[in-house]
Parts: sequence; C-alpha cells; structure tokens
Amino acid sequence: MNAGFARRDLFAAGAAAAAAMILPRAEAEAAAPMRNDLPPAWHRFKWGDFEATVVSDGSLPLGKPQDSFVGPGADRITGMLTDEFLDPNAATLEQNVLVLNTGRQLLLFDTGMGESMGADSKMFGPTTGRLLANLRAAGIQPEQIDMVVATHAHCDHVWGLVDASGQRVFPNAQVAINEADVRFWTDDSNKRGPAFMNVFIEGAKKNLNAYRDRFVMVRNEQEVVPGVTAIFAPGHTVGHTCYAITSAGRTMLNSGDLAHHQVLLLRRPLMEFSFDTDPKLSAQTRARMLDRLATDRHAVLSYHFPWPGLGHVRKEGDGYGWVATPMNVTSLG
Repeated sequence: MNAGFARRDLFAAGAAAAAAMILPRAEAEAAAPMRNDLPPAWHRFKWGDFEATVVSDGSLPLGKPQDSFVGPGADRITGMLTDEFLDPNAATLEQNVLVLNTGRQLLLFDTGMGESMGADSKMFGPTTGRLLANLRAAGIQPEQIDMVVATHAHCDHVWGLVDASGQRVFPNAQVAINEADVRFWTDDSNKRGPAFMNVFIEGAKKNLNAYRDRFVMVRNEQEVVPGVTAIFAPGHTVGHTCYAITSAGRTMLNSGDLAHHQVLLLRRPLMEFSFDTDPKLSAQTRARMLDRLATDRHAVLSYHFPWPGLGHVRKEGDGYGWVATPMNVTSLG
C-alpha cells in the first residue's frame, strides 16, 4: 500500500469518527461573540542585576512597503517579504518600549506615540498609543519613572511625553536625549522637504519644551546612568542614539530605529528608509552597527521588530539575519 495514501485514509477515517461525535446542531449552537480586543502587552526578564520590562505602544502600520523602504535593494522587497511569509503589500512595525529598573532608578526608553497631538497622534492608524495602559497593567505608574531616555525625537518616540493639554505625563522624570536632536526638531526653519516635517516638528516642540528644565544631554560613549551608555548612531535623525545596557558582564543594545524591519533592513542594510533625515548616512551607520552586533554577539532590543523585539543579529550572506529570543526565555544569554 502506498504510504501517502495510507496516511490520507487514516486522516479521513479520523475525521469521519470525529464528525459522528458532534452534537446535534440545535444543541451545539452557542456561538461566543467576537472580542476584537487585545490583552495587556508586557514582557519582563532579568538582565544581570537589572530588571527589564518591555511594554507595547501597539503596532504601527506603514502601508505599502515600497513607499517607506527605497533605494538599493528595494526592487526585491516583494520577494524578501513573501519568502518570510509576510504580506508583501503592507509593512507593519511594532513599538517595543523598554522599562529598566536598575535597583536605584526606573528608566523608560522612549514613550510611544501618545495622544499629545490629537488626530495627528493617529496618523498611522488607531493601533498606537497604548503605552500607558500597558505600563499600568505591568504594575508601573507614570509617576514612578525617574528618567525618560529618548533614542530620538520622532513622533513614535517622544510624543507620549505630554498629554493632549500639554501636561507632563511623567511628572517626576528627567529626559535624557541628544542635544542635536533637540535643536533640530524644535527649529521651525527645518519645516521643509517631506510633508511630515511640519507636524513632526510641532509635536516635538510641544513634548520636549515641557521638559526643558529637566534635560540631561547625552554624550557619545558616556554613561547616562551607571550601566547605560549612549552610542551615537546618526542618520535616521541627526542625533539618533542607541543605548548599551550592561550589568553583571552582559550587554544588550537598545537599538532604537537603527533598523525598522527585521527582514528588509537586515538583509539589505544599505536600503533606505523614507523617514530618515539623512538616508545615506543612516544606511552607513546601520551597516557598521549591524556588523558590530553580529561580531560581538550582543543581545538586541529593537523598537520596531516583532514583539517583544528581543534577539540577536547574525551574519547571513551579504546581509544579516534576525534570531528572535523565545518568549519563554526570561533571562537572555
């Protein structure tokens, strides 16, 4: 007997037996309503002597990937996404916000989209702006945050600093950020080029200006607080900064927007992203940093990679691959 046919016959027999056991239709109809909601999204793990919690601000849909990912290798986008069983017609990013408890301070890395800019806060759709609800679900209150550490001043990273009325969401927090980004994104003379620049600058002004008396200007390769070192990674914005988190001899890089997509910008590091301030510089920075991460084998927390954004980068051919850390692993190695 052909083994393939034997297996199919076995499956068919099993299905028939199962069907015979189904309750009569009148007794079986108890359809539950569709919930159309999501559970709180947070993930906690130990990092050396630190405690880390990743909290979601929700997904961020970009739409057609060819509108955002351009330049070298963009002609291969459809194939790259299809090969990874991803929708070739829609790019969706995550927003993975890190909360780090050092034992002395509670740090929040970026703030998500927030609601400070009203309708503009939903420019990427209704699925963003969930940080505060998920923070509270994780047992963290906004007033407990000692410092917001910003990777850069784009909408999905600092627009959650204040609420719609302009009041501080994190009333006891300092804000650590690169001075070049503060200057650029609060300067009206930079309202030129892409259409998004106007609202991005207005949003940055509203959110950053509320903390002017609480700024801590980060310096390249210097500690922001013990165990957290700023790594200048310009291009996406003029002052885009990654942060190396080191405790008990282990290092994890909070990579911010070094790479927005786990397939497109890792397989093709020199591809460009349409929201980059300097796309060429951003691509060069990305290629250099990815090579360093693959060589040093440091763990990575990526803001926009699939939830919760934890994993490693490894060299694959002319580019790199993303190796996600399983969710059931509570202590990265």
